[in-house]
Amino acid sequence: MTKPSASRPVPPRRKLPRSFKDLTPAKHFNPRTFFHELILKGWFTPRTGTHRPPIFPKLKRRQVAITWIGHASFLIQFDDLNVLVDPNFANWLFLLKRLKRSGLRVQDLPPIDLVLLTHAHFDHFHKPTLRKLPSTKIGIMPWGVGDLAKKLGFARIVELDWWESFSQGDWKVTFTPSKHWGARTLHDHHRGYGGFVLEHQGRKIYHAGDSAYFEDFAEIGEKLRPEIALLPIGAYHPESFRKVHMGPDEAVQAFKDLRAKVFVPMHYGTFKLSFEDMAEPPRWLKEIAAQQKLTSRLKILDEGVPKVF
Repeated sequence: MTKPSASRPVPPRRKLPRSFKDLTPAKHFNPRTFFHELILKGWFTPRTGTHRPPIFPKLKRRQVAITWIGHASFLIQFDDLNVLVDPNFANWLFLLKRLKRSGLRVQDLPPIDLVLLTHAHFDHFHKPTLRKLPSTKIGIMPWGVGDLAKKLGFARIVELDWWESFSQGDWKVTFTPSKHWGARTLHDHHRGYGGFVLEHQGRKIYHAGDSAYFEDFAEIGEKLRPEIALLPIGAYHPESFRKVHMGPDEAVQAFKDLRAKVFVPMHYGTFKLSFEDMAEPPRWLKEIAAQQKLTSRLKILDEGVPKVF
């Protein structure tokens, strides 16, 4: 493990919540509106999408196949390495209904060598999914999250601070900053959050986790030079949500700051987490990409369909 100026943010001071709005850092949830728009409507919305029988490509060295499972979940494959990021195959998160099925079933996954978990929120760190994974060798996650991963089937659990790296053989993972928060409950603000850059066979893939737009995207690009950027584009309306998430406009700016070659969007179309229309993020993203002449570098993936880069 390497520590090139590792760091972590200062946890916020703990305060007892005075209202429902205080339960999130952005303080944006009105109880009645939240329940009606994000929970109740979802119950009566038909679930779409299909589980696709996986057809995993036979890869040559230096090729990478990326399969979007849905939400922020990805399978990243090389000819000698299978990596999962934030796997979540749940149809329900407590009362929150999944509105689009996962692109494949958990039992259809290949053997998994490595799982990257960006933070402890329930839609990214889903314990029932992790328990069902094929025998997994290593789980890498932020500081303060390892205790949640015990007894979930990992042969080894690695916690990282921002800018720390862990490597084994020919692959290397670096944990990067984000602008979000890591608490899973009201009382665990010690838990970390961030993104990952995975390096293997000369390729570099960046998964941003959850994040608002912030200036450190440029630093990530400068230090790590990712080639493929997996960036969130949903859960940005109303405006207060942008304290912890990005819209397509800010995600495009993040992509440019990173100086990556390929933009793969995520974190939209699966769970109703905010108040924009479910179809708006990719539509708006394509519009912005066309305006900024980035269409050829934008790759919107279909759930369950591997894309070889």
